[in-house]
Amino acid sequence: MPTEVITGAEALMRALKAEGVKTIFGYPGGAIMPVFDTLYDYTRGEKKAFEHILVRHEQSAAHAAEGYARVSGDVGVCLVTSGPGATNTLTGVADAMMDSTPIVVIAGQVGVSALGTDAFQEVDLVGVAQPISKWSYQIRRAEDIAWAVSRAFYIARSGRPGPVVLDFPKNAQIETTEYKPCEVDFVRSYVAYPTLNEEAVRRAAELINHSEKPLALVGQGVELGNAQQELVDFLEKGGIPAGRTLLGLSALPTDHPLNVGMLGMHGNYAPNIKEQECDVLIAIGMRFSDRVISDVSTFAKQARIIHLDIDKAEIDKNVKTDVAVVADCKVSLPAITALLEKREHKEWLDSFVPLYEKEFEKVIRPAIHPEEGPLLMGEVVNAVAEATHGDAVLVNDVGLNQMFSCRYFKYNKKRSIVSSGGLGTMGYGLPAAIGATFGASDRTVCMFTGDGGLQMSIHELGTIMEQHAPVKIILMNNNYLGNVRQWQDMFFDKRRSFTRMQNPDYGKICAGYGISYSFVADRDRLKDEVARMLATEGPYLLECAVKEEENILPMTPPGCPVGEMMLEI
Repeated sequence: MPTEVITGAEALMRALKAEGVKTIFGYPGGAIMPVFDTLYDYTRGEKKAFEHILVRHEQSAAHAAEGYARVSGDVGVCLVTSGPGATNTLTGVADAMMDSTPIVVIAGQVGVSALGTDAFQEVDLVGVAQPISKWSYQIRRAEDIAWAVSRAFYIARSGRPGPVVLDFPKNAQIETTEYKPCEVDFVRSYVAYPTLNEEAVRRAAELINHSEKPLALVGQGVELGNAQQELVDFLEKGGIPAGRTLLGLSALPTDHPLNVGMLGMHGNYAPNIKEQECDVLIAIGMRFSDRVISDVSTFAKQARIIHLDIDKAEIDKNVKTDVAVVADCKVSLPAITALLEKREHKEWLDSFVPLYEKEFEKVIRPAIHPEEGPLLMGEVVNAVAEATHGDAVLVNDVGLNQMFSCRYFKYNKKRSIVSSGGLGTMGYGLPAAIGATFGASDRTVCMFTGDGGLQMSIHELGTIMEQHAPVKIILMNNNYLGNVRQWQDMFFDKRRSFTRMQNPDYGKICAGYGISYSFVADRDRLKDEVARMLATEGPYLLECAVKEEENILPMTPPGCPVGEMMLEI
C-alpha cells in the first residue's frame, strides 16, 4: 500500500492529533500561515480535532498553555509565528522551565534558504530558547515532522516535565513528504525515570523509623508524579507532619490532620520554625528554593536530610543530603512506606499547636476577621475559599495577591493551584486562568490578582470575551505594586519609588468587553458579592478595594535563618 504524500503543515496536524492534543493557544502570522491555513480544516467539519484559542499576545499563549497543563496533567500547546511572535513566548518558556510545566511551543520561521540573512522576522529561536527549555529543535524538512513532534511531547511530559520549543521553517511547512506516524519513547542519554535504588530506600526508611521528630517538605513533584495518595499513605503510616511548598499546596488536602501549613518566606510559622527542630527532614519533590531555605548556612543543621526527587541535578544542589532517593515519587514513596513502622509522634505533632495558635492570634485572625477599617486581602481570599468549599482551582498573579491567596485559600482536590513560583511572572494570572478553564472545564476557576499584574495582561479580557471563558477574577486593588512597596518600607527607608499606581475604571473596561462586574469596599457586602460572582454564568470581575498599605506576614527577611521568621513588623 503506497504511503500518503502530504504537506508539512498537514503532517504537523496529524502528529499533534496522534499526541492527543485537543486545545491549542495561538496567534497567527506570516511565517506560520501555512500551518494556520491547514488548522482551519482541523477546527471544523469532518476533520475537526482541535479547538484553537486566539489569545491577544503570544506571551499569553505560553501562559495559557501552562495553566492548561497544570490543571489537566496534559501537555499544553501554543502556536505562534516567527520573530517577535516567537520571542514573546520566551517568558512563558522560562516560567515553565522554572516550574517544571510541560508545554510545547511551535513557532514559524523563515525558510531554510533565508536563514542567516536577517530576513524579515528572523530570529535564532533555537539558540535563544536552548538555555531556558528542556529541548529546542529546528524542523528543517517535512519528513522530520512526525519524529520531531513525538520526541518533543515525550521530552516535555516525561521525567521532570518542562517546556520544549520547535522552530518550524516555512519551507518545511509547504513541502510534501510521505507521512509515516512515529512514536518516540526513548532518547539516548536521557533517563526520564531513574531506576530505584533499593539500598537508598532502606537507608531512608531506617532514618525515619529511628526518628522522633520527622518533618516532610512536600513539593510540586508529588502533583507532577500523580502521587497524592502515595503521599498520604506515607505520611499516615509514619505519623509524619508535612509542610508544603507554594506549588505543592494542593498535593495534600488543607484539612488533613498531618498538614501543618505552607513553607517559605511568607508561609506558616509552625512548619518554618520546626524545620530548625526536626531530627529527620524528608524533602519530597521539591528543590530547596531560596524562598524556602533562606540562609543555607543555618538551614536544618540539626537534622538528617532525605531527598526524594526524580531529577538527580537537584540532589545536593542547594542543601547537602544524607540519603538521596532518585526516582519518580510515585515509585519511591510506596517503596519507603512498605518499610516504615507504624508511628504516631503525638508529642511532636502537639508541639506544632502553640506555634499555630500564636500565628493565628497575631496574624491569621486579624487578616481574615478584621473588626474595622478597610477590606483586607486575607478576608477577601477567605470569603471566596469558604464559598467554594475548597473545590475550586486557585490561579493567581504575582505579588501580595499571590501570597495572601496561597495562604488563605483551601484545597480539597489535587492540581488545584496555578501560580508562577520560580520566575514570579507578573501578568501570568489572567492567561493562565484562561488555560485552566479549558484544562479543567468542570471546575470553578478563581483568579486572584492585584492591579499591577492585571494591567500587564488586561488585553486578555478580549480572549475571555470571545471564548466566554468562565474565569472568576478577584481584583484586590490597593493602588500599589504592593509587594515592592512593602519591601521599600522595610528595607529602603520607606522610599516608595514608583510603586503607587493610578488605575483605570475597571467597570467601564469590563462593560466594553461584555464581562460581568461589581465593586465592593464594604465588608458587610463582601459575602453577597462573592456569592453573586460565583452564581453568575461565564466570566466575572469582582473588584475589591483593599487596604492600601497592608503587609503580608509572617515573613522571613531575605538572607535570615528561617527560625527568625517575623510575625509582626
